[in-house]
Amino acid sequence: MTTRRTVLKGLAASAASSLLGPSLLTKSAEAATSSAGTWRLTGSHWGAIEALVKGGKVAEIKPYENDPNPTDMVKGIKGVIYNPSRIKYPMARADWLDNRENADRTTRGDNRYVRITWDEALDLFYEELERIQNTYGPSGLFAGATGWRQTGMFHTCINHMNRGVGMHGNYVRKVGDYSTGAGQTILPYVIGNTEVYSQGTSWPVILENADTIVMWATDPMKNLQVGWTCETHESLEYFDEMRDKIAAGELRVISVDPVRTKTNKHVGAEQFYVNPQTDVAFMLAIAHTLYNEGLHDEEFLNIYTLGFERFLAYVQGEAEDGVEKTPEWAAPICGVDADKIRDFARIMAGGRTQLLFGWSVQRQQHGEQPYWMGTIIAAMLGQIGLPGGGVSYSHHYSGIGVPQTGASMPGAFPLNLDLGKVPEHDNTNFNGASAVIPVARWVDMLLNPGGKIQHNGHEITFPDVRMAVYTGCNPWHHHQDRNKMRKAFQQLETVIAIDYAWTATCRHADLVLPACTQFERNDLDTFGGYSNTGVIAMHKLIDPLYHSKTDFEIFAGLTKRFGRSEEYTRGMTEMEWVKQTYETTRSANEGRFDMPSFEEFWEQGIVKFDRGENWTRHADFREDPEINALGTPSGFIEISSRTIEKFGYDDCGAHPKWMEKVERSHGGPMSDKYPIWLQSCHPDQRLHSQMCESDEYRATYAVQGREPIYMSPEDAAARGIEDGDIVRVFNDRGQLLAGARVTDDYAPGVVRIHEGAWYGPVDASIGALDTYGDPNTLTIDVGASKLSQATSANTCLVEIEKFEGDAPPVTSFGGPTEVSL
Repeated sequence: MTTRRTVLKGLAASAASSLLGPSLLTKSAEAATSSAGTWRLTGSHWGAIEALVKGGKVAEIKPYENDPNPTDMVKGIKGVIYNPSRIKYPMARADWLDNRENADRTTRGDNRYVRITWDEALDLFYEELERIQNTYGPSGLFAGATGWRQTGMFHTCINHMNRGVGMHGNYVRKVGDYSTGAGQTILPYVIGNTEVYSQGTSWPVILENADTIVMWATDPMKNLQVGWTCETHESLEYFDEMRDKIAAGELRVISVDPVRTKTNKHVGAEQFYVNPQTDVAFMLAIAHTLYNEGLHDEEFLNIYTLGFERFLAYVQGEAEDGVEKTPEWAAPICGVDADKIRDFARIMAGGRTQLLFGWSVQRQQHGEQPYWMGTIIAAMLGQIGLPGGGVSYSHHYSGIGVPQTGASMPGAFPLNLDLGKVPEHDNTNFNGASAVIPVARWVDMLLNPGGKIQHNGHEITFPDVRMAVYTGCNPWHHHQDRNKMRKAFQQLETVIAIDYAWTATCRHADLVLPACTQFERNDLDTFGGYSNTGVIAMHKLIDPLYHSKTDFEIFAGLTKRFGRSEEYTRGMTEMEWVKQTYETTRSANEGRFDMPSFEEFWEQGIVKFDRGENWTRHADFREDPEINALGTPSGFIEISSRTIEKFGYDDCGAHPKWMEKVERSHGGPMSDKYPIWLQSCHPDQRLHSQMCESDEYRATYAVQGREPIYMSPEDAAARGIEDGDIVRVFNDRGQLLAGARVTDDYAPGVVRIHEGAWYGPVDASIGALDTYGDPNTLTIDVGASKLSQATSANTCLVEIEKFEGDAPPVTSFGGPTEVSL
């Protein structure tokens, strides 16, 4: 029977035939006809995978055969493709569809939706863009939020949204990100680069030359399971070498963390406990010891840094608060004996020491301070730019530290309008408000239109936003304080979400458009985010399920409504874009790295390059600090910053200081009411919120269907909690249910719920109990400081009790309630 679908499939096959030629179609034909199925290669955040496709369905998924250290998360990918939370067709929130901007916004989140057609959905999308631009101008539209989109260079949803919506009109955008907001703001002033996304000293160099490695609030083996592009997992092999060196007595590794980490346990590192959020007090006492015991490198400080004297006066108690930052001063704050603080300083000064910082320590109030102090300690040791010495803020991310090949990698779909083009609504008047806001302050923006905040030396005026567009981005995962978010979302007239699954963001949207997963489209990707190991073909495994479309198709359809789809697509199909991207990469590498023809590449699946040379970060600066000056205002490491001092901020001044938090466990503010510190770091068994919907895989770690909360035996016993119990976790901001996992990996007063757990309240009311265990139901939404305005998620205290009675069912997963008009 001929249907519209079979006609379209025939047209697609015809187009592919004219583009790719018989050699590639032969393999596709075999896949369609073989009863045994066909194995296809593709990429993902979790690494390269091979999928067995039988009868148009993915029957099995396994890691790429040459993956040296595949992650267990590969087992969850099939559940991402096939699960009850998939968005099957375009849907509109029932009350909004009836009343549009006059709808009852308090019912957002009630999960009642009406099924509509794609034409209706794109018409509504376009009509709302028109209404907002004509009524409010660009200050009425927020379309700048981004997140960990699916992998693939052509189908990157961030670029498609920015290009498509940007062709229609201007809008409010964001700056910064949730992962590293405080760090990426402070470090350019201190060491001249954001550092958090920069290639670091090669692992072979560190392991060969370091006497001591200090892993400060970092768990690389957990985080290196995933990458921004297709992860190779090459870096994980270095932790086996680290383990062997520790066992042989050739290397000392110290983990400064209130939790015994996955990496710590694998390599056999020493555990060094510091009270949560008190790292700066501990570090100031280290600096005091280094100076007063003559362990600092005065020559390095004189040649390569500025402002040490100003900082030293603060440490010695000769300026400002008049308090000398001795180990005895720090001990009651950080929970470390004064003599142990001195011993720690002596260990670092006693040989070549590499400091490796994670990102969680800067996701707290005053999060700039520990990163600034990390650079200062490394500078006092005098080892910045030496092999196996200095400081890194990135070795847990996307394979940083694997020697880089130097090959050119594929570019992405164009983010911006083509040269010489302007939007349909070329209005740049933001009504006196700012066109760009700090990423973590968008909720404050919605709640306080016209309000003003300080940010990185500038005054920001919040625009009066009435509409938001989100694509491949789940702010109802990565932002803090769910109940504050509920109030903020009620200020919006229209929310549009484009995604492949019913995340909490989609459940709070007015118009929901189903994008397909990355496994339902063709693409290519960088193989190895920082190593540039090669290029991987992302073969489509199956046709898009249900009524889902690629982001390319969605925004081509939107731009068609105002006559610019030809400009949007540049007249090319998906496979023409993929081929052009590859050929551009091939040309860029010509003469250095030989790459096969596109047809050969597409057939073999991966092109790999020879591993690059080892490299030491900041070695060029150390060799000649004038010719190779840093990007700071002075060109040197700035231990004190005149630029920041001129901003006049009371929460981030001329140099690092110990500043108390609004809430802190172990005797700090609010600890008498809420004595437990809640850590919400990156998960071990998903990528942020991606894969939480994978039912079978989630069942391997959930506790009675809830997200685990990890806690110490002491805290559990004090509350009558046993391993496997459902518990209620609460504070003044919210409440949630979670499943107790009792383990001595956690110190008393310290618990963890991994971020990314899907929010599922019992109802749409403010203050409702979250049924699954989203930690951001409890976290605080305040800026880290006036400098960065970054997230302070890890400044969070809670109390825990065993849940009594019948627990409500989990509401986080599955589709909405479909209603008729």
